[in-house]
Amino acid sequence: MPWRVAKERAARAARAVRPHLTHAARTVTPRITRAARSTKPQLTRVARATKPQLTRVALATKPQLTRVVRATKPQLARAVRATGPQLARITKPRTWQYSAGAATAGLALAAGVVTAAGPWDSTGQRTAERDRVVAREHTGGADHGRGSGAAGSPRPAPSAGAVLAALGGTTAPGGGTKAAPADGTAVADVLDPLLEDPALGTHRAASVVDLTTGKRLYGLGGDVPLTPASTTKIATAVAALTALGPDHRLTTRAALEADTGELVLVGGGDPTLTAREDARGLASLRTLAEKTAAALEKRDVRKVTLSYDTTLYAGAEMHPIGVNENLAPVTALMADEARTDDSTSGPAPREGDPADAAARAFAGFLKQHGITASAPGPSKATDRSDTLATVSSPPLSGLVERMLTNSDNDLAEALARHTAAASGRPADFDGASAAVGETLKRLGLPVGGARFHDGSGLDRADLVTADLLTALLAEAADPARPQLRPVLTGLPVAGFTGTLAGRYTDGAAGLVRAKTGTLTGVNTLAGTATTPDGHVLAFAFLANETTDPWTAQYTLDKAATSLTS
Repeated sequence: MPWRVAKERAARAARAVRPHLTHAARTVTPRITRAARSTKPQLTRVARATKPQLTRVALATKPQLTRVVRATKPQLARAVRATGPQLARITKPRTWQYSAGAATAGLALAAGVVTAAGPWDSTGQRTAERDRVVAREHTGGADHGRGSGAAGSPRPAPSAGAVLAALGGTTAPGGGTKAAPADGTAVADVLDPLLEDPALGTHRAASVVDLTTGKRLYGLGGDVPLTPASTTKIATAVAALTALGPDHRLTTRAALEADTGELVLVGGGDPTLTAREDARGLASLRTLAEKTAAALEKRDVRKVTLSYDTTLYAGAEMHPIGVNENLAPVTALMADEARTDDSTSGPAPREGDPADAAARAFAGFLKQHGITASAPGPSKATDRSDTLATVSSPPLSGLVERMLTNSDNDLAEALARHTAAASGRPADFDGASAAVGETLKRLGLPVGGARFHDGSGLDRADLVTADLLTALLAEAADPARPQLRPVLTGLPVAGFTGTLAGRYTDGAAGLVRAKTGTLTGVNTLAGTATTPDGHVLAFAFLANETTDPWTAQYTLDKAATSLTS
């Protein structure tokens, strides 16, 4: 029979080819082994380097993939039912052909999913989502007047998305109005078990508000004052922007006393004033020295008695917590927040006398431009002095964003004092605390039970309610108060920026923006969360007398994450 003849020929061919295949395998195998060994270290480094990005991409796409799978499941099921009979009639399937076909179909499906969820940029964020974020009435973290072309200038904080929507309704992409999420029962079903965790200590409070409708969706002791830690900065931000306006700048100047020839460096209460060579868009002490030297040379002055003026602020410089790497002595004149290292945020060793250190640095820069200055000492510029040069901070909108993103204590205390000065109160701890509370009260916010003792939240005597925190966030989202928008755009973005850069690796990266708060026995979190249907919720969680800070922090992160799913 023909098939027997073919079988014998195939066997002879196999016997003839086998030695050649064996020889080839023996020759190639060592080369493959050597190649694998040589590339293994590189592949390992690549895998380690790309793992964080791949993790962020996976976490960011998980909701979209889930929705795509749910949407395509019926079609796939119908396709299986339709092709089932044809597959059943094939009694001897060609395995390699079906494997190739399945792989091709899988790649096509994956490409479809990525197309639906993408495109992507180099950081793993969807550009479509970024476009949706900025395609609102207000751009939020825009340049705030700093100028977009300045080399080395700070990048604006990422803008908030639907947090900018009006409380009266959110417009859907198709032009309709999105329906409000389910009532508070669904939110309570999710949050109640999480907030009952013993890790949250003996005193806890929570509030959740839909920023689209203004409706309160959840409350747990929302009117009970608790220690807020750094979420106090949200109140400081709202008060400062209200009292001063988003375009206000903090100005440091050099003034010459005409009758004595004394040169006075006048502090403007700008802790971001920098002595570093790369100012990165901040007010530069080097630039001030250069401009001052030029003005002195025009007057044929080459030698001056140098003084410094810190009288913009009043009262004690030391915070009640004492000497601490989280905060420099609070004075109207300092450079780089009086940091003695090259850090720009977080705890750091500080100068004991920030004003004297800044004045000495200024004297050194003057010398580089041919001006000899005496050792500096404290003084006060008179009304008769002539201002020779000035440098100004970025606008207040940018300072507020920086304060919230980095939880900048020095900037928080400065903004609280400027709020006091703008309100006609002494620029000290007591005046700043009173001014913040009074400003919030004038806005009609629920300040009952609130007590402010500083602007940063480092003072454990501060008291704030969860209801006040969500009310502050709602006020910042109100279209009638665009000057408050930096309160939202400055909130750290989960998994990406500031104090949340290393958190939320389990699914809410990019969907939660929140101010963190941590003291011994205190864990707090307040911000916004975007739901799957595009609504933005304001939330505040406060836990006092916690005993395990990491578990408490993780539990609060889970609570915020639950609002996004």
